[in-house]
Amino acid sequence: MKIRFADSRPSGDFALVLPVSGKNRIALDSLGADRSAVDAALKSQRFEGDSGSAAELFIPADGGVRRLIVVGTGDGTGPSEAAEKLGGALVGRLLTSGEKQAVLDLSGLNYDADSAARVALAAALRAWRYDRYRTKLKDKQKPTLTELTIVGAPADSAGIWEKRWKPVYEGVGLTRELVTEPANIIYPETFVERVQAAVKGSGLEVEVLDGAAMKKLGMGALLGVAQGSVRDGRLLILRWNGGKDGDAPVAFVGKGVTFDTGGISIKPAAGMEAMKWDMGGAGAVAGAMLALAKRKAKANIVAICGLVENMPDGNAQRPGDVVTSMSGQTIEVINTDAEGRLVLADAITYVQRNYKPKIVVDLATLTGAIVISLGHEFGGLFTPDDDLANQLLDASKSSGDKLWRQPMAESFDKLIDSPIADMKNVGPREGGSITAAQFIHRFVENGTRWAHLDIAGMAWSDKPNSTYDKGATGYGVRLIDRFVEASVEAR
Repeated sequence: MKIRFADSRPSGDFALVLPVSGKNRIALDSLGADRSAVDAALKSQRFEGDSGSAAELFIPADGGVRRLIVVGTGDGTGPSEAAEKLGGALVGRLLTSGEKQAVLDLSGLNYDADSAARVALAAALRAWRYDRYRTKLKDKQKPTLTELTIVGAPADSAGIWEKRWKPVYEGVGLTRELVTEPANIIYPETFVERVQAAVKGSGLEVEVLDGAAMKKLGMGALLGVAQGSVRDGRLLILRWNGGKDGDAPVAFVGKGVTFDTGGISIKPAAGMEAMKWDMGGAGAVAGAMLALAKRKAKANIVAICGLVENMPDGNAQRPGDVVTSMSGQTIEVINTDAEGRLVLADAITYVQRNYKPKIVVDLATLTGAIVISLGHEFGGLFTPDDDLANQLLDASKSSGDKLWRQPMAESFDKLIDSPIADMKNVGPREGGSITAAQFIHRFVENGTRWAHLDIAGMAWSDKPNSTYDKGATGYGVRLIDRFVEASVEAR
């Protein structure tokens, strides 16, 4: 969908969108003689102007009628959140409505340029679709809205949209594409190819390790997961050098299990098709790197995507096997469905030993336990570093990718001690997301600042939101982008 900013409403056929803040209906004054009829229609629909709410009616225009959407922005909602709900609500109403063009008039809202640009971001994100394999869509299911014109915004809104927020939209789009694609299309090798094509010309440096290269490095934990598949594993390294020469980078590590059957500890058949999105952490990291590169972030960033497919063939690792990680630590594999932490263990070791980052943040659709704890409302945040926790929580609030901090403690760490190896890959059922974080923490070296984000409940949604429809959410891209902006670039 094309988004543009203009000084005044265009002529021609379009749907008009007017935002109102609670009981403040000043935006409706532009309707002139039609104002009273619109007020009556809103009253009959019990429209009160709550943030994200919308009412629809038709008004006379140019000898015909015009669709009018009145969207509430609320009274107490923060400007950025209200702006995003506004952009998402209007697209949610109009995307398949038959309307081709919409005009949003922000006059009277007193939005600053960034808030106006965030309206554009939300509208673009909500309009994102992936219909590549849908060959028999009915006409009423097909998107019709092709252009949104925003008027009444500050003069520099268009520039902020193009330079600051459009790159984020493109990064989220890449993540959603990777997460949405089925596992016969996106597997370790093709994940790499898709990302390489997307970042071409962005300035990102790309390096790829195959299974043989990882074997030489001793990545027995990651390769143990991959050995049951005919698909060779990959380690994808993306580097952005936008900061000062010699400054240690910040590292983001993503779990990229392109399909997870559970291995020998096989999952139930019902719902297993959803495990195509078990690479949501790697997808988020790749999308975030594209966004950071396109907006030319003033920071040194390195990202690692550990890419494997977890399958149960005759060569798959068994419960009870012991593998040796790149760090030299040994792991007793109790449950082959607790595979993501094995992938992260070697990926985190690799990035520390090769790039010596000052901060490591990993993202992973890691445990069902975090969904039991937080539902689909928050990602889980685990770190022993209070300052890093606060930075990530602040970034989550302003980005919309919400986090909630979870505990870590030595008492949980003891639960993964093994009688025959340095550790086992699962503890008891209780506190499952915490013991998973404690496992990963054992691979953090030399006091490196580290945080683990368990995003199992956030990468995919069965219901629409203001910035996404059902399906892949793109969670993590905006969080990383905001964290880098506020806590890395600002220093």
